[in-house]
Amino acid sequence: MELQKKAAPFSSTGGMIYASLGVVLNIVLGTLAQTLQIPLLFLDTVGTIFVAVVLGPFAGALTGGLTNVIQGMITNPRTIPFALVNIAIGLIVGFMAKKYGFKFKTALITGGIVAVVAPLIGTPIAVVMYGGVTGGGTDIIFAWLLASGQRIFTAAFIPRITGNLVDKIGSCLLVWYVIRKMPPQYLFGKR
Repeated sequence: MELQKKAAPFSSTGGMIYASLGVVLNIVLGTLAQTLQIPLLFLDTVGTIFVAVVLGPFAGALTGGLTNVIQGMITNPRTIPFALVNIAIGLIVGFMAKKYGFKFKTALITGGIVAVVAPLIGTPIAVVMYGGVTGGGTDIIFAWLLASGQRIFTAAFIPRITGNLVDKIGSCLLVWYVIRKMPPQYLFGKR
């Protein structure tokens, strides 16, 4: 199951299986976190992060984008525009892992970067497309901030960055831990 160094991200069956599992992980963990209403956790990018680390930035971006499109077709069309966020996460994590490896420190720093970039991309989408209300747990905080006099972008951004700091750093550390425990032959030469 070895990938060629200069080949396309999905040049092997193993790569395609990992990307498919990444999409499933994103949807299942995201749905579970939303159903259980776990505060500050979304877990909807764990699969994207995993695929980006193991297969690279473009595979991670494709996995992230497909997640939102598939989930939008199955459950909630409002998730489709947020594919841009998931694509950016795949690219950032993939390039960081490629350049620095995905050790604990890299996972922590990458999680912090993604935690800021994701709401910077997602907030304008939420504001322009949905008036800041997206049907998630952050809508209550958004409404409270808006009622307290905050501008719409600020009211939409603050709860998103707060949740993303916990979620994206936690998701990156979770992937780091899982990869650390996986047998090397399943990581396509990554470690």
